[in-house]
Amino acid sequence: MQGVPRSALLLGLAGLIPFVWGALTVLSEPLNAWSAQTFGGRFTGPYIGLFYGAVILSFMSGVLWGFATKASVAVTGQFTIETFKGLGSLVANLVTGLTSQLSGDKAVREQGSKELGAAGDSVAGPIGIIGVIFPAAQQS
Repeated sequence: MQGVPRSALLLGLAGLIPFVWGALTVLSEPLNAWSAQTFGGRFTGPYIGLFYGAVILSFMSGVLWGFATKASVAVTGQFTIETFKGLGSLVANLVTGLTSQLSGDKAVREQGSKELGAAGDSVAGPIGIIGVIFPAAQQS
């Protein structure tokens, strides 16, 4: 078995920099303050980890679809069906929730708020789990 190509190893390690920087700025208050003043809040603490994590998650989803196109027709079909189910649920919750907000009935508006929350939760998906694992990320 061959080792990891040098360029892939270096790029992979470089990809850890934003995560390490985010962790360091969470753990060190002086570094957090300096980073926020120098680079702005979006490049400090949990924000950089969440934003960069979303980019990496999107990239990995593309890689997954790339492998799926080389797989059997059945696997590609399964990925497609699950994607459409998720999108359908998102659209249904969003449309129903928004139209419910126009109702004069308070109970219908409350139900609409729950459906909008479900739409938001379906978008958050794997990114939202970070807030469960690291509660400080929600408070920042």
